[in-house]
Formats: sequence, structure tokens, C-alpha cells
Amino acid sequence: MAEGPDDIVSRRTRGLDRAFEILEFLRTRRQPMRPNEIAVEIGAPRSSIYELVNLLLRHGMLDYQGGDGRVFLGRKLYFLGTAYADQFDLMRESDTLLTRLAEETRETAQMCMLEGNKYTVAMMREGIRPFRISSNVGELVSIPWTASGRLLVSHLSDAEILDFIPPEDFVLPSGKQLDPSRFIGEVRQASIDGYFTFNSEVENFTHCFAAPIKQEDGRCIATLCLVAPKEDGLRNRESYLDSLLRAVDEISERLGFNVSDRANVRQGRSS
Repeated sequence: MAEGPDDIVSRRTRGLDRAFEILEFLRTRRQPMRPNEIAVEIGAPRSSIYELVNLLLRHGMLDYQGGDGRVFLGRKLYFLGTAYADQFDLMRESDTLLTRLAEETRETAQMCMLEGNKYTVAMMREGIRPFRISSNVGELVSIPWTASGRLLVSHLSDAEILDFIPPEDFVLPSGKQLDPSRFIGEVRQASIDGYFTFNSEVENFTHCFAAPIKQEDGRCIATLCLVAPKEDGLRNRESYLDSLLRAVDEISERLGFNVSDRANVRQGRSS
């Protein structure tokens, strides 16, 4: 029986979904892999993976790398990314502000976002001090492990937060269980304060600062962060926060958010 128009559209949609799944899988794995390995890892038929890999290779979305038929993200994706960055003001403005923050504080400055139900560092500028953190741009991290996580989910209700974050993500790197109700309380307090700081759950020798980049409706769409050695972060807490809040106010205002309320909070904290 011949396929009807609806069947063809459905098949093509499934193929497109699978192609995006291949690209996302390679992005998170960050290493070249053979098509049969990809098929096993994502639980897909090998025949369809080989077909889609060949299609992505022809369009430059994948390139051969590492020998033995292994493939990885292609150069065409780089050019697509640069075109995206040229048009997306948040990325361009964040790059300027991260450079300024790193110069002002000498600490590592980051712009962080949600990627699905995980946290990721989207951009990073290292400070000039001889101190380097191990977080990588694009690495997916459990939301409750991060200072930014308290801000990035602040637009959700308590029930939506619990539905959004996988239960296993409340297990910290130390193996300790973070009480979800405590996390939600920290989310609400961070929303009131306009920032969140703590000793990192990922790197136990660092202190993290995060403040929200807000769009016109007040929703946090990203954060700017500082990551400092623990002792320096605690000693310079107020000056680091002032630099960070000035930066997020600047970019949020350009996105249409009224920053007057946060400016008043900052003046009250310093007085």
C-alpha cells in the first residue's frame, strides 16, 4: 500500500527528530563516535542511523574525525552558530560584560542558561589570576548543584519545579541528598534578593555568585556568574556582587526590563 501525504510527513518528522537527537548526543558526548555506537547508545535502529549520518555528512552537519568511520559535529554548525551569535543580542552583550567582569574582579566570569532540564555554561571568560575552574562551556550539570539554578527556575511554581528537575538531580556530588523543599526555599529567597551566592557543590574550593538576566516580562532567561576561590569570594563578597549586579542590570535594561527596583535594593544593601 502506497504512503499517503500524512504518512510521508510523519516519517520525515521522525527522521528530523532523530537527526537532532544524533547532533545533541554528539554535543553532550564531546567525542567522535561510529554510527553503530551512536545507534546503540540512543537505542535506534542501525539502518536509520547510518542513513541519517550519511545525510548529515552530505550537508556538512557532521564531519569524519578520528578515523575508523567515526563522526563528530561538522563545520557547517560552526557557521550556523556564528550567524546566530551575530543576530542574538544576548550573546553579544554578554560577551562584552563577561570580559569587563573578569577584568574588574580578576575572577572567572560566566553566562549560564538552561539546556532542557539541566544547567550549562554558555560563555566564559577567565580572570587573570592563576586560578582555573574545571567547568566546561556546554557541559550539562544538575540544576540544584548550581547557584544559577536557583534563579533560572524562579518563574516556575513549586510543583512545576519538582516536575521539571529529575529527583536524582537532588543528590549532590558529595552523595548528600538536598531536600527539595530547601531548594525551593532558596529559589524563592534568591528571587527576592536578586542574586544567589554559595560555596560550590561541584568544586568544593570555590565560591559562586549568580545574578539573573531578565527579559521585559521579568523572567530570568540567563545568569551572569562569578566563580572565585572560596576565601577570596567571601572576603570580596560585596564588591563582587556590586560588579555582577551592575552588569545584569545593564543587559536586562537593554532587553526591556525595568531595573529601578533592583537598583533600590542594591543601594539599600550598601547603605
